[in-house]
Amino acid sequence: MSQPKQTGRDGITRRGFLTGSGLAAATVGTLSSTAPAALDPSSAATPIAFGPAPVRLAFTVNGRPVQVQVEPRVTLLDALRNYLDVTGCKRVCDRGTCGACTVQVDGRAVYACTLLAIEARGKDIRTAENLAQGDTLDAVPAAFVRCDAQQCGFCTPGFVMALRAALDKNPRATVAELEQAVAGNICRCGTYEQMRQAIAQLVRKEG
Repeated sequence: MSQPKQTGRDGITRRGFLTGSGLAAATVGTLSSTAPAALDPSSAATPIAFGPAPVRLAFTVNGRPVQVQVEPRVTLLDALRNYLDVTGCKRVCDRGTCGACTVQVDGRAVYACTLLAIEARGKDIRTAENLAQGDTLDAVPAAFVRCDAQQCGFCTPGFVMALRAALDKNPRATVAELEQAVAGNICRCGTYEQMRQAIAQLVRKEG
């Protein structure tokens, strides 16, 4: 005995709805399998990139003349680390807030992640590698070693470069002035007390 058809408010039976849904799904599957290859994104030609071409830059890094060919958008930090293999400056925040990438540009402490390499052409760049001559450390990193003023070490190159720039500018800088010089540097390990001890030693030695 057949059961009565269940008709919805729109006059569509449940059986009719299911039959129609199946036909629609089969139709979509057939169309998708026979779609032209031109509609397939993977078959599209590789888009042509537009933008300034790489330019050749020349500057001095730690006393050595160097040349590098980079796009104008490349930062000094990326040029040093990725193109010249000068890795003393560290990438940590990459936003100009932590100071780990601090280098000296013509004697001035600069966040390398905030300066385009093209802006540094013709200038004298000094990084943490410049603070060691063989086994002999510069006074700043040597004081950090004596006072155990580093832990993970990622922030250390930025601190020592900022302090070296401050002492080069004013060899008789006070403790307060040197602490101000590294106010833009962050140590996530919290070795600030040991850094203060290193700065006190530097002031006594330089003074």
